[in-house]
Amino acid sequence: MKKEFDYIIVGAGSAGCVLANRLSENGKYSVCVLEAGPVDRSPMIGIPGAFAYFMFSKRYNWAYGSKPDLTLRHGAPIFTPRGKTLGGSSAINGMLYVRGQKEDYDGWAALGNEGWSYQDMLPYFKKSEHHDTFAGNDYHGSGGPLYVSTAEPEYPMSEVFVRAAQQAGYKYTDDYNGEDQEGVFYYHLNIKDGRRWGTSAAFLKPAMGRSNLTVLTDTQVKRVILDGDTATAVEIHHKGMDLRLDAQREIILSAGALNSPQLLQLSGIGDRQHLESLAIDCLHELPGVGKNLQEHVDACVLVTTRKNDGVTMTLSGLLRMAPDGLKYLFRREGKLAKSITEAGGFLKTSDDLERPDIQLHMLPLLFDDSGRDLKLMANPGYSCHVCVLQPESTGTVMIRSNDPYVAPEIDYNFFASDKDRKTMVDGVRLVRKILAAAAFDEYRGEEIHPGSDCESDEEILHKVQEKVGLVYHPVGTCKMGSDDQAVVDAQLRVRGLKHLRVVDASIMPKLISGNTNAPTIAIAEKAADMILADAT
Repeated sequence: MKKEFDYIIVGAGSAGCVLANRLSENGKYSVCVLEAGPVDRSPMIGIPGAFAYFMFSKRYNWAYGSKPDLTLRHGAPIFTPRGKTLGGSSAINGMLYVRGQKEDYDGWAALGNEGWSYQDMLPYFKKSEHHDTFAGNDYHGSGGPLYVSTAEPEYPMSEVFVRAAQQAGYKYTDDYNGEDQEGVFYYHLNIKDGRRWGTSAAFLKPAMGRSNLTVLTDTQVKRVILDGDTATAVEIHHKGMDLRLDAQREIILSAGALNSPQLLQLSGIGDRQHLESLAIDCLHELPGVGKNLQEHVDACVLVTTRKNDGVTMTLSGLLRMAPDGLKYLFRREGKLAKSITEAGGFLKTSDDLERPDIQLHMLPLLFDDSGRDLKLMANPGYSCHVCVLQPESTGTVMIRSNDPYVAPEIDYNFFASDKDRKTMVDGVRLVRKILAAAAFDEYRGEEIHPGSDCESDEEILHKVQEKVGLVYHPVGTCKMGSDDQAVVDAQLRVRGLKHLRVVDASIMPKLISGNTNAPTIAIAEKAADMILADAT
């Protein structure tokens, strides 16, 4: 096996697949991508409607659990899924294509990160994209590898939600990734011809035939090897052997907001006191590694239904889906060809706000705990999930051992901020307003969570904490900036070290207002240009 490359990329997720394609494109440089998970061979990955399958799969999912917090979920760890295969989390996510708000990126630039404003990022969103409806306009790309689709909704409850939101006074938008994010809508999706179109399909697979690209799966990276202030190699475990792979130009960490800081810490890069407490020599002190964890905290409003045209996890409910199984098998159409999350919204909890502060996800079933509560889903009903778009609360991702196979400790520290608590409670009230609109009259049963008897802010917050969840958007743990907690600079180079970058969602100094997959792809597109510019 070849053991020397120009570029070594750790992680074949949403960022790593993009980098693999772009850095190998001109044929000048040898590129090696290292992925801890297996090849994405499971047919379930390609079926959009099979999203819930991966919440039970540890083969393709890291399936982490957060540090227990007695104020949340009765002290139980919060289930934290992350993709573990080619394509990373884009192989197991809900396939929603969302960019966030202009103000998010302008905020990054205002923090001193030159070149990261919305106008700087828009060309990279467009470069990666081919949009089936808005291709080629001022906001959308045409001919890019990442297919973005729009389609008529499959579930009547999705249409009812959009109609109800308009009855409640909220506007409809057909393009929340365009001029204005605000409104209710049907989600744009990374689905092509009835199949999931993640970064493996879009970026990695088309490049796999290149002689200068090597992809190693089932490969655990144990540490980055430093020679003084220069990253020179990685130590890996592959096919039962510990090996060293050398990088002539750069090592790029694209392992995500949980695993990139873990790997830096295992390599002796991080907070000195923490590393030395685990018998790890601190080779380069960067106290911000693993700090600044941000995530979209999620709450649900669960309502039983009198008209059951959604999804129930019962024998009769599954039999009712049988025609859709045949439709998908022979024509790649129907419910299995779509994400179960079809409708949503970006809305303001107060008219005084300048931009949306919550995101809604409407589902035609009773959905909690990442779809793992099968007993709940056996009952007919519907859910509307609300998340805080710009959280102030931050947490940490810190290794618990010098063993690379031990999962890091994930502390979300949700609701540390009074503002986050208020936004969440106000968001639940807003959802109730929509679900009370006339469009839901023929559906509406009993609100079983938070429960119609919960009226005060304190009661609502208490119930939210009992079922709190995630929207699977961890960021910020190797943040970009120039302050004393920053891990990378505006070129995504690890501060104080040579030939080492981080390129993934961990570099976001602030969480963007929406799903993070599309922004991570755009970050990687921009990073590829930076890396290639430095190579000339």
